[in-house]
Amino acid sequence: MKNKNTSLKLTADQLDNRQRIKAIIASASGNLVEWYDFYVYSFGALYFASVFFPQGDQTSQLLSAAVVFAVGFLMRPVGSWIFGRLADRRGRRTSMVTSVLIMCGGSLLVAILPGYSHIGIWAPILLTLARMLQGVSVGGEYGTSATYMSEVAVAGRRGFLASFQYVTLIGGQLLALLVMLALQALLTVDQIKAWGWRIPFLLGAVAAWVALYLRRGLHETIGQEVRARKEAGTWRELLRYKRALITVIGFTAGGSLAFYTYTTYMQKYLVNTAGMQTETASRVMTVALVVYMLMQPVFGTLSDRIGRRNNMLAFGVLVTLFTVPLLTRLASVTSPFLACLLIILALAMVSFYTSISGLVKAELFPIEVRALGVGVSYAIGNAMFGGSAEYVALWFKQQGIESAFYWYVTVITAVSLVTAFTMPHAGKDNASGIAEDLRI
Repeated sequence: MKNKNTSLKLTADQLDNRQRIKAIIASASGNLVEWYDFYVYSFGALYFASVFFPQGDQTSQLLSAAVVFAVGFLMRPVGSWIFGRLADRRGRRTSMVTSVLIMCGGSLLVAILPGYSHIGIWAPILLTLARMLQGVSVGGEYGTSATYMSEVAVAGRRGFLASFQYVTLIGGQLLALLVMLALQALLTVDQIKAWGWRIPFLLGAVAAWVALYLRRGLHETIGQEVRARKEAGTWRELLRYKRALITVIGFTAGGSLAFYTYTTYMQKYLVNTAGMQTETASRVMTVALVVYMLMQPVFGTLSDRIGRRNNMLAFGVLVTLFTVPLLTRLASVTSPFLACLLIILALAMVSFYTSISGLVKAELFPIEVRALGVGVSYAIGNAMFGGSAEYVALWFKQQGIESAFYWYVTVITAVSLVTAFTMPHAGKDNASGIAEDLRI
């Protein structure tokens, strides 16, 4: 007897082009909402930091908010383990539906949370709890969505199609920034600080429900026989691929640090270091992020032509060489146009990594532990270097040695460059390996 949900149980090799595109869109929509909810915290911190951390000057308040932001990253390994195992044993769709539901809860909690003046120390404690929930959710989202997109994509166009993970990831950032710009246009600074900053979190919670509806119809990419294997989603099986784990951590260290330096931290850098007005910095970052988002499919397609390893080598060489001069010039920039141009240049270099970030990692692991392997190794590297980027940058500034942060980014990126030289798979496209996995 046929199951009435048979259409949802088609594996990746059984999907036609229309179904593949629909699967990419449905997966990407949830990815966009997840990252919007996560990043709106960073962009809104300029307004609500004083609500939860009233003591000290602006740098001290932002530093406290950055600590809570980093806590979200520290929870990512937990989320990647929970949802990676869930994805490998119960299916990608189940994992992605659950993760976006948790993100909804975290955003709603922040939206309704009273400030320090009302509940005292409980305000920052509950804010931290909400960020922990969001960190768990995003930790599970990255590995599962990267795995899902790599499995849905077809050979020869895998880089192009998988690049839409970062199109929507950046789109989430951009959407968060556009919402903040709308608030700046409609409300006064005092109104935003008093209550307006809650609106973006409330919108994120509502959008999560829409994404939840779309994800319920996702096609599964692995069959029941694969999920039933005793080694699926287990640490024992994952630890057989230590080299792949180390490779992903090495890539993520420099890639995530560079990414967060030139995206979420850059707005604060322009305001707190270059002395730019908050509204001007927001506009600069909006333009830069739009261009950055559009660059992802271009660089993803390039990886289909020249190979993942060459993309990663280009990222490592360029960011290692040009981080110090770029950040030094941005520290004293006065022209918004020049600031935007320099940031776009930096983001173009980072695009060699971000366009294939999830794909190059997914291609290193077998199907039984792919979601777990990508998620855990990425989350560890991201928690150590990406999530701490703002805190480290602000700490160096507070110590009066801000330029030391530029060299910190340079050294960590050089680690990713060394990793690229030694990565296991150096071919153009490891699609055949993934495709073979999906036919088992």
